[in-house]
Amino acid sequence: MFAVHLVAFYFTKLKEDQIKKVDRFLYHMRLSDETLVDIMARFQAEMEKGLGKDTNPTASVKMLPTFVRAIPDGSENGEFLSLDLGGSKFRVLKVQVSQEGQQNVQMESQFYPMPNEITRGNGTELFDYVADCLADFMKNKDLTHKKLPLGFTFSFPCRQNKLEEGVLLSWTKKFKARGVQDTDVVNRLATAMKKHKDLDVDILALVNDTVGTMMTCAYDDPNCEVGVIIGTGTNACYMEDMSNIDLVEGDEGRMCINTEWGAFGDDGALEDIRTEFDRELDLGSLNPGKQLFEKMISGLYMGELVRLILLKMAKVGLLFGGAKSSALHTKGKIETQHVAAMEMSKEGLANTREILVDLGLEPSESDCIAVQHVCTIVSFRSANLCAAALATILTRLRENKKLARLRTTVGMDGTLYKTHPQYPKRLHKVVRRLVPNCDVRFLLSESGSTKGAAMVTAVASRVQAQRKQIDKVLALFQLTREQLLGVRDKMRAELEYGLKKKTHSLATVKMLPTYVYGMPDGTEKGKFLALDLGGTNFRVLLVKIRRRSVRMYNKIFAIPLEIMQGTGEELFDHIVQCIADFLDYMGLKGAQLPLGFTFSFPCRQTCIDKGTLVGWTKGFKATDCEGEDVVDMLREAIKRRNEFDLDIVAIVNDTVGTMMTCGYEDPRCEIGLIAGTGSNVCYMEEMRNIELVDGDEGRMCVNTEWGGFGDNGCIDDIRTQYDKEVDEGSLNAGKQRYEKMTSGMYLGEIVRRILIDLTRQGLLFRGQISERLRTRGIFETKFLSQIESDRLALLQVRRILQQLGLDSTCEDSIVVKEVCGAVSRRAAQMCGAGMAAIVEKRREDQGLQHFKVTVGVDGTLYKLHPHFSRILQETVKELAPQCDVTFMLSEDGSGKGAALITAVAKRLQQPRKDI
Repeated sequence: MFAVHLVAFYFTKLKEDQIKKVDRFLYHMRLSDETLVDIMARFQAEMEKGLGKDTNPTASVKMLPTFVRAIPDGSENGEFLSLDLGGSKFRVLKVQVSQEGQQNVQMESQFYPMPNEITRGNGTELFDYVADCLADFMKNKDLTHKKLPLGFTFSFPCRQNKLEEGVLLSWTKKFKARGVQDTDVVNRLATAMKKHKDLDVDILALVNDTVGTMMTCAYDDPNCEVGVIIGTGTNACYMEDMSNIDLVEGDEGRMCINTEWGAFGDDGALEDIRTEFDRELDLGSLNPGKQLFEKMISGLYMGELVRLILLKMAKVGLLFGGAKSSALHTKGKIETQHVAAMEMSKEGLANTREILVDLGLEPSESDCIAVQHVCTIVSFRSANLCAAALATILTRLRENKKLARLRTTVGMDGTLYKTHPQYPKRLHKVVRRLVPNCDVRFLLSESGSTKGAAMVTAVASRVQAQRKQIDKVLALFQLTREQLLGVRDKMRAELEYGLKKKTHSLATVKMLPTYVYGMPDGTEKGKFLALDLGGTNFRVLLVKIRRRSVRMYNKIFAIPLEIMQGTGEELFDHIVQCIADFLDYMGLKGAQLPLGFTFSFPCRQTCIDKGTLVGWTKGFKATDCEGEDVVDMLREAIKRRNEFDLDIVAIVNDTVGTMMTCGYEDPRCEIGLIAGTGSNVCYMEEMRNIELVDGDEGRMCVNTEWGGFGDNGCIDDIRTQYDKEVDEGSLNAGKQRYEKMTSGMYLGEIVRRILIDLTRQGLLFRGQISERLRTRGIFETKFLSQIESDRLALLQVRRILQQLGLDSTCEDSIVVKEVCGAVSRRAAQMCGAGMAAIVEKRREDQGLQHFKVTVGVDGTLYKLHPHFSRILQETVKELAPQCDVTFMLSEDGSGKGAALITAVAKRLQQPRKDI
């Protein structure tokens, strides 16, 4: 028993001594966590350099855009071909992807040898050989009668400008075919395939093997957004935010970046980490000075590193009693498979002895222990370096997503990772230690990069088909110049119909006289009350005007839905209650002040203080009001309360108020535009053109009520099914059609209808229509403004959609943003076309070659939407080139404007008693 313990002690002591001996000799190969964190910082700097347009040319880590923008979503189906060129064998694969209620992939493949004379010969012969193998495969599988899309896995650094193109930057591994570098390999393959008349194949995608690995794993796990290969070579790819990729146009969405991390250190960034053995191995390689990181990690070089170390240790007498064999002197005699065999937990020592004996050596027990430890240090360093670079990528993903903790999946492939007994667990352990705030799942790619190429092709095929369908929908909202000119000209005709007595009753644009004859001239002064009714909030204001300065005090009151849609008497009693509260609040009870009433609904006026409601808009439905004089209704309500008396001087539309407010600041202002919940325009018209009012002298403001434009069907050619659905679901079906295509109250609802349709077609939200999306009015126009903001990252767009109960992918968010953009752009263009009709009319009426005018503007859509105002202005400029139009934002048009109109009316009452 004692003898057994003695032997065990001797063996343990022997092992410890040998391990210490090797540790001392290979001290520089053992990397501390501190060193790994430092390597992470260096790799992060290299990634930034590779992504930058100006710094990329000198970057060693090339960060190549792959133009793969989406991962599989499970809806892919069809037959695809895949080629895999990059290793010691060449593989052709047919992949059948189908749903059938569940994701299903069936594959048939064939391997073809890659002789040295092909890999290191002439480039044309290489691609001819690949095409011959493909033709042979298709003939054997009876596929020559089919036209199939093909994905080409090409495991070498390429610069891509699109998915189906790739210019070879440099050969790596053992490939050296002449005349291929700096040429498009897809074009080279297509040329070779043309020599086979029976081949009808469409190359849809060129894919790096790393990307293929990520895509294969992403088909099984949608959280997979990183691919890593640790095999003959090593590389990684990941999904990067487009906004960080300077090399590619556009900021929307994400794109897979092929890091080509094997070249990390080629600029000297890892010189302090590299050892004499790394330098010796590099000098003897096919590409000295290149792929230095890969040469410290990958399977092509690991066995050779071990051989160089053993040779040196033997030379200095630390192994084999100083004896060396010719095999130990021969390059390539120790391979990575030998390293893996020597590191096996149980039979590792026995394997080590066998391998060393095969090399013509006579190893002792202590030699075997030392050699096994050399293998451990070399492979552990490889795993450590890989872990540091991968941890950098994971940190970048977490920071891009602005998360405190990242949950993600890394797709893994490569012979070293798959066959080395200790490698995966070492890698996983170090990664988790370096990035404790990342929950990482490592997923082994079952069928590798070739299936991945087919998946990229399947996704490209799906995205292509989906893009066509989405573009078809978006095209309905893209108005041509001719269509916009048509809107302008039809609007112009409707303006004329509305002004003429004979056609007024048939006109959709009602052109209502407002009896506002003049603009402010700066002499107005006094205290005025103003009321503002036009939405769910009602305002009462006290306005003090003195020497071109205006001071305002106001209070906002809510109008409940039951009041908006109750009886007229209830509505006006509520208004008077609000006025009483305000007068009380301001200490003005009993003061008899002139009052201007901003009433933002279509009214027919016969004088400035009389207005008959033509019809409710914007969700109001109070009974017994339409056809009645709302000023009389207000006076009746004041009498019923019997608490105060007010001098109601003017009833004003909010658009007119906007014009007057801006006219107070700019004498050129003679047009008012509201682009908010509703849409409307007013302008100063020559009295001679207004046939509904007696007199030809001077001008009067006309409230166009242009929201009704198109109610006669004149713009049906540009109305979409979505516009019709929104109209049918509204409170006033068939009315205000132009307003329903241009105003804030309806744009969000149009977007919602489009999203439902695209989801039904399986183009959005994985085909799942949430209950929230089915809810009318849920997609408010303010969301359009937020989503279309240039400053908003897609991540924030996704958060907005999540608030709406819509679980969106990155691709979904891009489509939603495009839909919002198409709907709001059309609205702004149509608004611009209408405005062009008005400014052109004013120019022609005054017989001017060029017309300079200011438009006073108000409304949340114009003020808050990031692009609406710009597009509207551009459209006016394009459709009315002889008009120089300035747009001036109104500061509180409806309140201040009502007071100014009241003040102007009071001023004009002195010489004109007919007002």
